[in-house]
Amino acid sequence: MEEVPQGCPGTGSAQAGRGASCQGCPNQRLCASGAGAAPDPAIEEIKEKMKTVKHKILVLSGKGGVGKSTFSAHLAHGLAEDENTQVALLDIDICGPSIPKIMGLEGEQFVEDNLGVMSVGFLLSSPDDAVIWRGPKKNGMIKQFLRDVDWGELDYLIVDTPPGTSDEHLSAVQYLSAARLDGAVIITTPQEVSLQDVRKEINFCHKVKVPIIGVVENMSVFVCPKCKKESQIFPPTTGGAEVMCQDLKIPLLGKVPLDPHIGKSCDKGQSFLTDAPASAAALAYRSIIQRIQEFCGHHQPKEEHLVGS
Repeated sequence: MEEVPQGCPGTGSAQAGRGASCQGCPNQRLCASGAGAAPDPAIEEIKEKMKTVKHKILVLSGKGGVGKSTFSAHLAHGLAEDENTQVALLDIDICGPSIPKIMGLEGEQFVEDNLGVMSVGFLLSSPDDAVIWRGPKKNGMIKQFLRDVDWGELDYLIVDTPPGTSDEHLSAVQYLSAARLDGAVIITTPQEVSLQDVRKEINFCHKVKVPIIGVVENMSVFVCPKCKKESQIFPPTTGGAEVMCQDLKIPLLGKVPLDPHIGKSCDKGQSFLTDAPASAAALAYRSIIQRIQEFCGHHQPKEEHLVGS
């Protein structure tokens, strides 16, 4: 994972990409291109496009394999269960676009009438095709997604990102900077090797001034479906997400138990919330989704950003 360098001046600084701490950073050229230069006109164009989108949420993780895209998909499914709520899911994991598979989409971009999806996966001739792009081309695709897609009137735009703190994350934050990003939900698993990278992700959010909605601990425990005994597949040797959140004074949104049926639902392209609505994991998802809705409800967009104002 690419770490935000210690002493990073931040992407909004005049020293971005030019300071001593920027030397050797993989994002130096990207940051330097904006330092002291006129802002990208796409920022204002995207701000205008996003006036019809009430809430914008980033879903982040430090490591891959912690269930970030699975969470993004079920956040979208859960919000869209209210047929009066308009939801879109944007997949900016350019090199590993798993959202089309998880959402059960093959060429189609709408799961339901009120739930749309956009992903680079729709642009590939085969799901096995590799996307071998350098940073500038990834950034251009993210710009195109945000500026050129007809998002329409949305209550929620969920942006599923790749693991880490790299080009895709900087681009998303930069292009949404004027459009009032609600904040980020950060996904982790309980073990220290995951939490170590999540702390970097939290540091990234502070550096680029993205509010943190909270942390979700995924795969917290495994409950045997037969004997109901709990097992810790990923032992929280340093206290898990709960202790980390207490130490860093950020909200823990909830813990989702490890349930094999979640993986099965994703492979079938179905919503686990519908497949196993009474399961402990589904109940945990719903509680977390409710807390995210409450956060967004307390961070309503200014009147001039609302549709028809």
